[in-house]
Formats: sequence, C-alpha cells, structure tokens
Amino acid sequence: MCLAVPGKIVEKKGNKVVVDYGDHKVEAGILTGEFAVGEHVIVQGKIVVDKVPEEQVKKWNEFLNSSK
Repeated sequence: MCLAVPGKIVEKKGNKVVVDYGDHKVEAGILTGEFAVGEHVIVQGKIVVDKVPEEQVKKWNEFLNSSK
C-alpha cells in the first residue's frame, strides 16, 4: 500500500514541474491535464496524477500536525 502525500507546485516548465513537500522537492512530469504553480497535487512514479483541493490539504496538514 502507498500513502500519497500532496505537494505544492513551485515551478513549471512545459510539461515538467517541481513539487515542494516542505522537506524536499521532486521533479515530475505532466502527461495530461492542466496544472499551475501554486496548486497542490499528488505525484506517483514522478508523474502528476491529480489535483488536491485546498480544503483537503488543510485537513491533511492538521492530521499530520496532530500526530506529532
């Protein structure tokens, strides 16, 4: 099983993006869809697979911070 953590797009050049996870950044490719700097996304296998709504990201961050 894999846990998908949302990251924020901080750079975009063509079909490549840099996704920031706070403690590290990952370069990923866009195969389909429109994605913009500032959006939160799920990356799997270095491919952007889906956008994550801001409200979901807030809930995810609250959950992570409550388990510390």
